[in-house]
Formats: sequence, structure tokens, C-alpha cells
Amino acid sequence: MAGGSLLMLLDDISLLMDDVAVMTKVAAKKTAGVLGDDLALNAEQVTGVKPSRELPVVWAVAKGSFINKLILVPGALLISYFIPWLITPLLMMGGLFLCYEGAEKVVHKFWPRLLPHDEEHEARKAANADETVDLVALEKNKVKGAIRTDFILSAEIVVIGLGTLTTASMVDKSIVLSILAIGVTVGIYGLVAGIVKIDDVGLHLMQKPGASDFTKKFGQMLLSAAPKLMKFLSIVGTIAMFLVGGGIIVHGINYLHHAVEDIAHLTGVFEGMSNTLLNGLIGFVIGAIVLTIITMIQKARHAH
Repeated sequence: MAGGSLLMLLDDISLLMDDVAVMTKVAAKKTAGVLGDDLALNAEQVTGVKPSRELPVVWAVAKGSFINKLILVPGALLISYFIPWLITPLLMMGGLFLCYEGAEKVVHKFWPRLLPHDEEHEARKAANADETVDLVALEKNKVKGAIRTDFILSAEIVVIGLGTLTTASMVDKSIVLSILAIGVTVGIYGLVAGIVKIDDVGLHLMQKPGASDFTKKFGQMLLSAAPKLMKFLSIVGTIAMFLVGGGIIVHGINYLHHAVEDIAHLTGVFEGMSNTLLNGLIGFVIGAIVLTIITMIQKARHAH
């Protein structure tokens, strides 16, 4: 009898873990856009930091990220239990923020004069170039800023992940969100640590005494690849923000969702791709509208 009960318990646990694995995979897929942006953004946060301090800075931000998720995951679970109707509005807000941030990056890249003057960014550049500036204090400010940014992106990841678990039990939600939070933090900051050290590894291989021509060429390739990788991550992250943010908004508005599906259906075998591209296009348009409104408000405030 006891053996049969134990087998039933093990079977239930096995089924639970299968469900958790599937739901975690879906949640991770849905948050992929934010993850790409999170990776690019955090890799950019350590630019300007001395090479010897890059890994300590990444570790400090990673610890802050764990604390952020320690606050956000229980908060999201409480919301899903006591105020479940709030999940969709929060998802929509997260989608709007993603589209806005993506549009801001595009405009900042191609039409920077359309945006208000970024005094904080200019101050950071000047501080990095000035040898008399206290770099320890600057580093602490970078860490605080990165942790604040991580909090926003982590909130989006948790809410989007929670949005894929609407029919799951509280136990499943707790396990999936915990796995997602830990996996995302370890994965993102592990990759960031690797990315920021690529150029150092390349330089070491090039300057290594007695290194072969192949080793030196490989080192040179790593050195030249580092900035290109950063740029690639930034581009992919921005595109993903429109795709994910636009997808969230489209799915949250029934009329828009059906309209996109009907249009995508006309493309036949390319229906899935067309659906994704339309989500991205809508995300860009909505992001541009939100960016225009916020920019006009900011300029009006500066005028007064």
C-alpha cells in the first residue's frame, strides 16, 4: 500500500515536472524579445569601466538583479491570485513600454535631434574622458542605474511569463516563474560577463609570448568581433522589442488581433511570418506614437 502510494506520488511529481518544463519553455519563448534587449542593454552598461573592474561590476548588477526578482516574482504571484484581472493591463503596459523603448532607440540612432538633449548621457561621456573624475563613484552610479533598468526589464519578463500561465495552478506558476527568473539572471549575466571579456581574451592571445600565427589571428578576430557583437545584439534586441511588444498589444485588442490574423491568412504559406511581421510593424507604429507624445510633453516642460 505504502509502495503504491509512493509510486503514485512519484508519477504526480513526474507529470508536474513535465507540465512545468513545457510551460517554462513557452514562457521563455514569449520573453525572448525582452531577453535580447536585456542582454544588449546590460552589456552596454559596463562600457567605459576599466577592464579590471568589468567583472566585479557585472557581478554587482547580477546580485541586484536577483534581489529585483526576489521582489517581483512573489509580487506577480500575489497579483495573479488576488487581482488576476490586472495581469492583462500590466501586460499591455509592458508591451507599450517595449514599443516605446524600441522606437526611442531607432530615433536616437537615425534622427537624434528629434529627441530632447540627453544631458545624463553627455555627462557620463565627459566623466569617462576626464581622468580627475572619481571612477569609483562613477562605477557605483553605473551599477545603481543598471539595477534600476534591470528592475523594469525584469518586471516585463515576469509579467509576460505570468501571462502565459493564466490557466496554470499556483504551484505551477511559482515553479515556472522561479525557474524563469533564476535561469534568465544566470544566463543574461553569464553571457554579459563573457561578452565584455571577449576583447580582453583577443588582446591576450595577440600579445601572448610565443603565440602561433593562428593564435594571433584568432585573437585579432575576437578583438574585432567584440564591438560588432555588441552592435548585433543591440539591433536584434530592438527588433525583438517591436515583435514582442506589438504581439502583446495585438493579442490584447480583439479587433486588432482578428484583423492581423485575417490579413496574414491571405499570404498562405507565409501566414506565420506575416503575422509576426505585422505585429512588429504595429509595435513600431504604436511605439512611435507613444514616443512622439512623451517627447512633446518633455519639450513643453523644458520650454517652461
